[in-house]
Amino acid sequence: MSLVTLEDVTKSVLLPDDSRLEILRGISLSVGAGDHVSIVGRSGSGKSTLLNILGMLDAPTSGTVAFNDVPVHRMGAGRLDRLRGANVGFVFQQFNLLAGRTALDNVMMPLGHAKGRLFWNRREIATEMLERVGLGHRIGQVADRLSGGEQQRVAIARALVRKPMLILADEPTGALDIDTGASVMSLLDEVATETDAALVTITHDLHVAARARRHYRLDAGRLEPVDLGRAFEASTLAGPGPVTEPALEPPAQADAVIDEEMTA
Repeated sequence: MSLVTLEDVTKSVLLPDDSRLEILRGISLSVGAGDHVSIVGRSGSGKSTLLNILGMLDAPTSGTVAFNDVPVHRMGAGRLDRLRGANVGFVFQQFNLLAGRTALDNVMMPLGHAKGRLFWNRREIATEMLERVGLGHRIGQVADRLSGGEQQRVAIARALVRKPMLILADEPTGALDIDTGASVMSLLDEVATETDAALVTITHDLHVAARARRHYRLDAGRLEPVDLGRAFEASTLAGPGPVTEPALEPPAQADAVIDEEMTA
């Protein structure tokens, strides 16, 4: 059974001159429990918009979104908030951490609305998750005083702390060096495997995308499956960028290969 399903989803916005900007065009995608899906695309291609629709933070202009085969548009706002809070973990590109609160406070936050053991043991559970992302020694540090890479790991710990059924990661390694990024992706895979959760990763980095089992490219608002094997090889042959460079755009060679795969 599909966990989240998009059918013929479009998203457009009205511009000041009364013209309409088409962001997503007729997208259909089904993600089941245990799936690991990656979506690549150029900046401004609508990847984050697609992720927000998958996570029920945004509604499509047309088409349907269903969670566990129940159409989302039939749910009231309260039910939708509870469903999302209990089942979806977001790793936002901009972190969205609570300013002035500690790393521990930020990771505990999703557990404040939980029930039973998750609520009563929220401090211990959040501490354990921070330790898993390598921040056990920083739990009392105010989040906005942490480095960008540390804030990214706090955001990842917060997304995973409730062991959600659906993990949505928008550039999850964007602020991390290569080694830390690899360990964070391994953690995302590990937690998803533990709970048979679905993991959807939006990324510019072909090395991150290649870890998924299904690969897609979003281009001109359309989502198409793509074989990243050759593109990944082209990226490797092109050589890595500096280890501190975040979320690399696919090199020209890799991008050309992806375009070729999509039009074949």
